[in-house]
Amino acid sequence: MDHVRLGRTNLMVSPVGLGCGGNSRLGMRENKDSSIAEGVVKRALDLGINYFDTARVYGTEEVVGKIVHGQRSDVVLSTKTMFRKKNGDYMPAEKLVESLDKSLVRMKTDYVDVFSLHGVTPHDLDYCLTEYVRVLQQQIQLGKIRYLGITESFAQDPTHEMLRKAVPLGCFDVVMVGFNFLNAGARDQVFPDCLRHDVGTQVMHAVRRALSNPAVLMQNIEQLVSTGEIEKGVFSGDDPLKFLTDHPGVKSVVEAAYRYCRYEPGVSLVLTGTGNADHLTSNVKALTAPPLPIELMLELDRVFGKVRSVSGD
Repeated sequence: MDHVRLGRTNLMVSPVGLGCGGNSRLGMRENKDSSIAEGVVKRALDLGINYFDTARVYGTEEVVGKIVHGQRSDVVLSTKTMFRKKNGDYMPAEKLVESLDKSLVRMKTDYVDVFSLHGVTPHDLDYCLTEYVRVLQQQIQLGKIRYLGITESFAQDPTHEMLRKAVPLGCFDVVMVGFNFLNAGARDQVFPDCLRHDVGTQVMHAVRRALSNPAVLMQNIEQLVSTGEIEKGVFSGDDPLKFLTDHPGVKSVVEAAYRYCRYEPGVSLVLTGTGNADHLTSNVKALTAPPLPIELMLELDRVFGKVRSVSGD
């Protein structure tokens, strides 16, 4: 697998990253047998993936650390910290440092390549900038973090308000952004600034329930027709994406969704998560396939190009 540059970090990463959270958490959400998760991480390495994104809250840091420990110099580790208590109050900055230190222990490493504030909303941003960034920059000086990142809450912030403010500030080297063909707003709202400021990007939500579950897709479409974001009458029948699956160059909606994201200017890497090693192989095959045919890209943008209110869940 070819490697790409992760913005100004100059880290060379696989264009496919293993997302170790999401609905599966490497299979550990439903199945607590860590051997399955370990198998997924091993398969990722075999497939050429060198970027692993996890978080303390996912419960997968130990699995990742165990498998990649002997190859630490060959992989890029990204983890994240929550900054709110269960009661909704902000945590003191020293608690974020404690979280970092615990992550390092779990991943059997002295440093993390990318350490991100996790799920920052527009309301949270100013507090994070004032109370946390300086403290985390001190951890960079101590050698425990190489680069600082920030991740958005796509479901709560589908118009990317937080990242539109954060990217130009210059303190975040890497961002995690929601992007898929159902809501491609990051194309205009986030990626141009990331390119301008040389910020690395991790794409999440390339495939969500609406793009893998026809019933959820129809619910989303009905909502978007009611808001005027999709023109009434654009779809007929009960298979609105038939034009995709009927194309001889497309094997499935999921494959098309990954290919749609992979080659977007401003995208460094696309995260994919699963609890099944064979499923990971299939996803990597989709993400390393050629770009979607231009006629399909144009049709997807014609149909969904105005959508900004949903994330695809």
